Amino acid sequence: MKSLPFTKSKKLLNIDNNAKTVKGQKNGYKTAILYLAPSSQSGFNVCPQASQGCKKACLYTAGHGAFNNVQQGRINKTRWYIQDRETFIDQLDKEIKNHIKNSEKNGFIPCVRLNGTSDIAWEHSGLMQKYSMVQFYDYTKVYKRALKFVQKETPKNYHLTYSLNEDNRAHAFEILRMGGNISAVFRKDLPKRYNGFRVIDADETDLRFTDPRNVICGLKAKGEARTDYSGFVLD
Repeated sequence: MKSLPFTKSKKLLNIDNNAKTVKGQKNGYKTAILYLAPSSQSGFNVCPQASQGCKKACLYTAGHGAFNNVQQGRINKTRWYIQDRETFIDQLDKEIKNHIKNSEKNGFIPCVRLNGTSDIAWEHSGLMQKYSMVQFYDYTKVYKRALKFVQKETPKNYHLTYSLNEDNRAHAFEILRMGGNISAVFRKDLPKRYNGFRVIDADETDLRFTDPRNVICGLKAKGEARTDYSGFVLD
């Protein structure tokens, strides 16, 4: 494996700096998010099924992510994860413990989203099994991960929403028919139904594990996504 320079950050998880996750606090949940450098931005690919439309529309540079120091921090975290996973997981473990303690102290149910801007199979990390009191959740474009989730072969406290893109429509609607949910990005107003399935407003909160089953989690196109015509953004 190639070796790329990195520094170990003192903080891995972000809390209270995402407007959508903050909305979830009204429902009693407090979410911590791990943001890595998506796709191959760090020199290592952490988004194995990212399509061209997905890469263009990625929220990597949205909000705080537009700042160079933030982007470099995410690159460092990703290289640390890839090249020295044991110490990375040790640090992540400590921060999850602190998140649980602080959430419970303030009356919140702790939630953790480890793929804020990545698509890693965290279900194999052992963290979900260790922290059964935490609700973990993520979006994924990896069909096998979504399939295992709808077949109930992933940890009970890990919820996955399959992300629709221009390359995976058949798989996405298969997941829907099996009882799972998918997310889809729409250019304009969200329709009430799409391809026969109910569409909900997924911009209201980030708490995908509270969604009803067999629905499309509609997201409005933001930033670069507004100019995407690859088929990733739906008209």
